[in-house]
Amino acid sequence: MRGSRRGARGPGGSASLLAVRISVVLSPAGAVVDGPCAVIVDVLRATTTLTVALANGARGVLPAATPEEALALRAARPGTLACGERNGRIVPGFDLGNSPYEYAAERVGRKMLAFASTNGSLAMLAAQGARRRVLAAFVNARAAVSRVRGEREVTIVCAGKLGGFSLEDAACAGLLIARLEPHGGAATNPAARLSRALAPRDGAEVRALVEGAAHARDLAAMGGAYARDLEFCAGLDTIDRAFEL
Repeated sequence: MRGSRRGARGPGGSASLLAVRISVVLSPAGAVVDGPCAVIVDVLRATTTLTVALANGARGVLPAATPEEALALRAARPGTLACGERNGRIVPGFDLGNSPYEYAAERVGRKMLAFASTNGSLAMLAAQGARRRVLAAFVNARAAVSRVRGEREVTIVCAGKLGGFSLEDAACAGLLIARLEPHGGAATNPAARLSRALAPRDGAEVRALVEGAAHARDLAAMGGAYARDLEFCAGLDTIDRAFEL
């Protein structure tokens, strides 16, 4: 895991932080993100779920734009699972949906995941030109910051919802910015400044924000299993690892 770089010595001999320029993309719709480092955020639920999967031994993630593409990747690559959802529900013919509770070690260990979701996989694909793509959510926010704080330029790509704004993703981006500020991080575009203003201050605010978001209400209306997912996704710093695609 990459740590922060040491600051250069200023004229007076004191250490100065290297600036970390942070921009935010609030939705992948029409976005093409390149550059040195992208952070992908889909709190409900893709980057939360994939962080669990990779922590439980999955070999890697192959983002797919459509369910058909995910099924084709599974057919072409032995040891690959077709995973994800459409409108919150598992796609017929897929091995796994988009709940973190489905991705236990005995199910995903040593497997590649061909992942097609309504929003999250599109954010991953929008950032495919970046040198690094780090998966972040509230559950691993501290680890994600540690992973990228040595970078000089970071673009946070929010998955949003159906091409539009998503409160929980923007607020998570804001939390990442807030935690990068002591390491020289600075918001550099209007979306980043908006996200910073939405940043929750602690775990209680994270939970209230996630559970009150419009996307969360839609998921909760789909049944008890989804409510359990929401509780998990609203946890702050419950996983101490962050992963790259």
